[in-house]
Amino acid sequence: MRHLARGCTLLLFSAIWLSAIGLATAGEPTDVVRQITDQVLAILEDPQFQAPNRQAERQERLHKIAEQVFDWQEMARRALAVHWRQRTPQEQQEFVKLFRDLVEGTYINRLENAIQEKREIQYVGEHQQVPIEYRLHQVDGRWLIYDVLVEGISLVNNYRSQFNRIITSSSYDDLVQKMRARQGDELSGSPERRVQ
Repeated sequence: MRHLARGCTLLLFSAIWLSAIGLATAGEPTDVVRQITDQVLAILEDPQFQAPNRQAERQERLHKIAEQVFDWQEMARRALAVHWRQRTPQEQQEFVKLFRDLVEGTYINRLENAIQEKREIQYVGEHQQVPIEYRLHQVDGRWLIYDVLVEGISLVNNYRSQFNRIITSSSYDDLVQKMRARQGDELSGSPERRVQ
């Protein structure tokens, strides 16, 4: 059974992409977010991964981390909304991967920018009115992220609007082509990164 972690929020001076290397057991949502954020920061700030020939290894480590903390299928299903049910299992699987790549790239870029600007990250508990909110639910006893709100704007809802507009004005196949094309593009660094 899945439960919403009500009011789980963090005050961050930058939009943060989250990680979870070795997260075997999950505690309170804020503790989970703090632990996984610290782990991804350690990778991004590690001098051994700054060399150009180590970028692929760094990306792979970050990808493995994200797989453990984001509920990509749930996020993709919510973002595709009514169009999800119309897809075959193979199409759903491909869409989850494309959506994951889109979101991962955005948040890696944002966190790297924050590190370069030496912005401070602060955790302020679970009941403050703050610009970034992580929505989590429990799956098999683990807290997983299924949405991120930046200043009240839902990442999932934002993508849902974009995806629905493209599908209704063109087709699902057109949306998939655009998402595939974005995989090779330079990241924009915006949590509202658009697929157009």
